Amino acid sequence: MPRDPTEKIAEDERCERSAMSTKSGAMPRYIDELNEIGGLSGTDIANIVDVSKATVSRWKAGTVRPQPSTQLVLSDLYFVVGRLGEYYSADEIRTWLYARHPQLDGARAIDLINQNRSEDVLRILDRLDAEVYL
Repeated sequence: MPRDPTEKIAEDERCERSAMSTKSGAMPRYIDELNEIGGLSGTDIANIVDVSKATVSRWKAGTVRPQPSTQLVLSDLYFVVGRLGEYYSADEIRTWLYARHPQLDGARAIDLINQNRSEDVLRILDRLDAEVYL
């Protein structure tokens, strides 16, 4: 027996609401903004937090959440990218994160963020705020 068309519409609406609510939350938004503001692709984010690109895709879809320690790294990355956004474009932010910096003893910001040493990176940004340009 054919289904009532109103049942199909109701089912489609439930699926859409479910899909939308799945993507809600901080992590999918963080990943979108890391891309928009920081020029970071899913592969970049995966490399920075040491997971697979597929894992980042699942976070972005909202189907799974990162482990708490990874959430801390992502939160720090998000904060640093937000601060850099006050001075640089998305492409410049990505370059800045990947570049080695003399002020960081030749280290890259992405490596320090991954090692939970974001404070070292933030000290450099505080110098930017004080108009000591890098």
